[in-house]
Amino acid sequence: MIFFIGKIHAGTVDTVLINSTSMHKIIKAVVIKPNSYNQKKKIFPVVYLLHGYGGTYSNWIIRVPALKNYADDNQTIIVCPDGNIGSWYFDSPIDSNYRYETHITVELIQFIDSHYRTIADKKGRAITGLSMGGHGALYLAMKHPNIFGAAGSISGGVDLGQSKSKFEIMQRIGDTIINAANWHDMTVINLIEQYTNTPVKIIFDCGNKDIFIEGNRHLHQKMNSLGIPHSYTERPGEHNWDYWKNSIPYQLLYFKRFFYPEK
Repeated sequence: MIFFIGKIHAGTVDTVLINSTSMHKIIKAVVIKPNSYNQKKKIFPVVYLLHGYGGTYSNWIIRVPALKNYADDNQTIIVCPDGNIGSWYFDSPIDSNYRYETHITVELIQFIDSHYRTIADKKGRAITGLSMGGHGALYLAMKHPNIFGAAGSISGGVDLGQSKSKFEIMQRIGDTIINAANWHDMTVINLIEQYTNTPVKIIFDCGNKDIFIEGNRHLHQKMNSLGIPHSYTERPGEHNWDYWKNSIPYQLLYFKRFFYPEK
C-alpha cells in the first residue's frame, strides 16, 4: 500500500506500507522519487538509506528535506526503511521478532522493485546509512553482493565491540561471553576478513570527533592491509545531524557515478 505525502518541483515523497511476513507486522518506509519519474518509460537506480539507533523511517526526510533535490540531481530513487529502534539490521539469532536483514534484503526490495520502475539488479542498487545504519549497510552489502553493487557508511558503528552493553546490541545478539561468536562474526570490522574479494564498491566516512572514529580508522587500516578497494574520508565533525547532512550528498554522488559511469 502506498500513501502519497507531497510533491514539489524536485522529488516526490511517498510513504509505503510493507507487509513483513518474517515479523508478522506492517513496516513503513519513505520513497523519494526524482521529478523525472514522470517519464513513464524510464527506470531508475535505488539507494537504500538506513537510519541510526533510536530513529525511524522518517528521520532522513525530516532532517534532510534536501533529499528531494538530491534524488532529482542524481536521477535516483531513495528509499528510507524502518529498522526499529535498535535492530542493527540483523536477523537476530536470539530474538525472532527482529529479522531486519530479511526485511531489507527480501521483503523491502521485492516491494520496491514490484511497485516502482527500478533497475532491479545489483548494478542499480546501493545501500548506506548513519551510525547503526552505517554498520547495517556494510553488513548487508558484504553478505549480499548479489543484491547490492555499492555500499556506504556515515559515522558507522563498524566495531560492535566498542559499544558492548550500549545501543541494544546485546539484546539482538546476546552477551559477550556465551555469545562471543556472534560479537565476532556479526561485526563489520571482523566480517570484512571473509570478503576480501568483495565486488561491492565501498565508501565510508566519519567525523574526526565522532564517538565511532577509532573504529572507522581501524576499518580503513584493515581494509588497506587486506587490499580491499574503498574510499574513506575523515572530515571535521561529531556524531550529529550537522555532520550527516553534510556527508550524504557526497555519498549520493559516489553512487551516481557507480550507477551512471562515464563512457
